[in-house]
Amino acid sequence: MARIRSPEKRSAILQAAVHEITEVGLGAPTAKIARRAGVAAGTLFTYFANKEELLNELYLELKLEVYTRVNANFPHKGSLERRARHIWSSFLDWAIEFPEKRKVSLQLNVSDLITPETRRRAAVERGTIDTTFSELGTRGALRGLPAGFATATMAAMQEATMEFIAKHPKQREALIERAFQLFWRALR
Repeated sequence: MARIRSPEKRSAILQAAVHEITEVGLGAPTAKIARRAGVAAGTLFTYFANKEELLNELYLELKLEVYTRVNANFPHKGSLERRARHIWSSFLDWAIEFPEKRKVSLQLNVSDLITPETRRRAAVERGTIDTTFSELGTRGALRGLPAGFATATMAAMQEATMEFIAKHPKQREALIERAFQLFWRALR
């Protein structure tokens, strides 16, 4: 008889994977992940066939968490600036609130272990985000640059913003706002 899989145990395994990967990178042993999750090593493989599947599911879980945050209260009928600001601040709020998840997400983003299918599954949830970035790509400063340049520009400026927020936490809101203004002016 097949064992019933608990959503709580699956979640605990994914959370444990975040902590272990934060500490040692993508080479974190599944045995340590299982131990941190409070499950037997074999139990982990009841939920995920292998480590690659675990990492792909973790990638998907983290992406969906970010996209859910960004899509919540998205100003669909707002100006391009308002929509871009919403993406900017929603992502930064998530990244600052969950630094371990952000660190793991960055590692998974560049990992060859994440399959094209998993990346496609995550991209389905980016609809409003992609539409906004596509529109940003037609603005003066970005016109003619490769697709994705607006996204990369925002990501780089968000990284700089997070670095300075870490150094000056009391200035968090001012840094988020002023850095967005700088980003927006750069696109003219």
